[in-house]
Amino acid sequence: MQLSFKYLADFTPKLFTLLRQGIPKAQIRQDILSGVIVGIVALPLAIAFAIASGVSPEKGLITAIFAGFIISAFGGSRVQIGGPTGAFIVIVYGIVQEYGVEGLTFATLIAGFMLMLMGFFRLGTLLKYIPHPLIVGFTSGIAVIIFSSQIRDFFGLQMEKLPSEFLEKWAAYAEHIQSINPLATAIGLGTILITLFSKKITTKIPGSLIAIVAATLVVQLLHLPVDTIETKFGEIPNTIPTPQFKALNFEQIKSLLSPAFAIAMLGGIESLLSAVVADGMIGGRHRSNVELVAQGAANIVSALVGGIPATGAIARTATNVKNGGRTPIAGIVHAITLLVIMLVAAPYAKLIPMSCLAGILIVVAYNMSEWHIFRSVYRGNYYDRAVLLTVFFLTVVFDLIIAIEIGMVLSAFLFIKRMSDITQVSSILETQGEQEAAAIDLPKGVMVYEITGALFFGAAQTFQDALQQTNQTPKAIILNFRNVPLVDATGLYRLGELVKNFKAQGTLVYLTEYLPSVKAEIMKSEIGESATMHPTQLYCINDVKEKLKLT
Repeated sequence: MQLSFKYLADFTPKLFTLLRQGIPKAQIRQDILSGVIVGIVALPLAIAFAIASGVSPEKGLITAIFAGFIISAFGGSRVQIGGPTGAFIVIVYGIVQEYGVEGLTFATLIAGFMLMLMGFFRLGTLLKYIPHPLIVGFTSGIAVIIFSSQIRDFFGLQMEKLPSEFLEKWAAYAEHIQSINPLATAIGLGTILITLFSKKITTKIPGSLIAIVAATLVVQLLHLPVDTIETKFGEIPNTIPTPQFKALNFEQIKSLLSPAFAIAMLGGIESLLSAVVADGMIGGRHRSNVELVAQGAANIVSALVGGIPATGAIARTATNVKNGGRTPIAGIVHAITLLVIMLVAAPYAKLIPMSCLAGILIVVAYNMSEWHIFRSVYRGNYYDRAVLLTVFFLTVVFDLIIAIEIGMVLSAFLFIKRMSDITQVSSILETQGEQEAAAIDLPKGVMVYEITGALFFGAAQTFQDALQQTNQTPKAIILNFRNVPLVDATGLYRLGELVKNFKAQGTLVYLTEYLPSVKAEIMKSEIGESATMHPTQLYCINDVKEKLKLT
C-alpha cells in the first residue's frame, strides 16, 4: 500500500500539487497575464510551423490549443509551454511527403503511446544521458533544414513543388532563381529586422506579431502581388475539424513505427530539455516521468483532433517565465487565448504574406541553431567533434532518424574507446619508484601490478596485453584492484585466463585492495578459487613472504 501511494505521488501533475498547496491570488493574476502574452507569441509560430511542416495552418493552431492545454494541466513542470515546434518540421514534412496526412496522424498517435509508456516505465531520467554533442548536432542540423525550406517563400520563387531532400532543394532554387519576387523579398527582410530589433522599442508585444500585422496591412492596403496563406491554402477554418482516419494496412503501420519512434524520442528530449532550462530560470524541479506521460497524452489528443506532434517549446516557456508565469495556469490560459483568437481572428489570418512567415521562421532557425554552442563543442576534444559533425551532416543531408541512431552508436563506441584508453596496468616500479618498492620489502621474484580504470570489455585486451608483456616468470604476482570501480564479464574472462596461465607456470596469483562490488563479481566466477584474495596489500605481501619461505 505504501509503495502504491509513493507511485501515485511520483505521477501527480504539478498543477494538482500547487492547487493542493494553494496559489496566491496575485500569482494567479500574473499567470493569466503571462498566459495571454505567450498565447499571442505562439500564434504566428503555430501557423508558421504547420505550413513549414507541409500541412494546413489551422493544424498548428489546433495542436497549440489542445496539446498545449494538456501539457500544462497534466505535466510535471510548473511553467512548461507546449505546442508545435521547429524541431518537428523535418520529421513531419518527411512523413507527410511519404505517407500523407493520414500517416502523420497515425505516427503521432503511436508516438503518444510510446511517450506515455516511457513515462510509466520511469525512463524520463534516462533521456538525460543522451550526449550533448549529439543534441547540438541534430538541433543545428534542423535549423539549417528549416532555413533552407523557407527560401522559396522568402524570395517568392515561382515553384510548384519543393523537393524534400536538402541537396535537391537547393538545386531547384538555383533553377528558379530568375523568378525572384522583389516585393516578397522586401517583406521577408522587413519581417526579420522587425522581429530582431523590436525589442529595443517594446518587450511587451512580440516582434513576430508586430511584423505580421505590419506586413499584412502593407500587402492589403497597397494590393501587392505576393503570395498569402489564402492564395496557398484557402480559408483558415475557425472550427475544430473532425479528423478523417484512413484505414492503413499492417505493412503501412509497421513502416510508421520508425518515424513514430523519432517523434517520441525528439519530443521527449526537447520537452525535458525545456523543463530543465525552466527549472534553472525559476529555481524549481520538474517531474520528468509525469512530463513524459503528459507529452504522450497531448500527442494522442492532438492526433485525434487533427493536429500535429507537440512538445515543450523552450522559447515560449522562457517567454512565460520572463513575463511572471510560475504555475501551469499560465500555460492553460495560453491555450485558451489561442482558441479565442482562432474562433475570432481566423478570417484575417489568411491574409498573412507567406514571405512574412518565412522571415519569422528564418529567425527561429537562427535562434535554434545556437552557433556559439556549436562552435564551443567543435573546439572541444576530437571525440565530441566527431559526434557533432557526423550527426549534423546526417541530419542535413540524409535523415534525422538515421542521424540520431548513428549518433548514439558512435557516441557509445567513442565513449568505450575513451574509457579503455584510461585503463592502465602498471608495475609498482612505474607507479611508486624503486625506493618506495624497496620500502615495502618485496621478495625477489615477486611482482606487483596496479590496475587503474574499469576492467570492462573495452579495456580487457589492454589489461591482458600489459600483463602478457612480462618477459620473466615471477614466483608470485600481486594485482592491486584499489582503482578499479567495476569489472564486467569480459574483464572477468580475461582475468581468469591470465590466472590460469600464471598458475600453469607455477606462479602464485594474488588479488588485493578490491571494492566490495568488484569482489562480489570475482567470487561469482572461478577466479576466486584459483587466486588468493586479500583486503590489504601489506597483508598480501606478508602472506607471499610466508609462502615463499615454505617453498
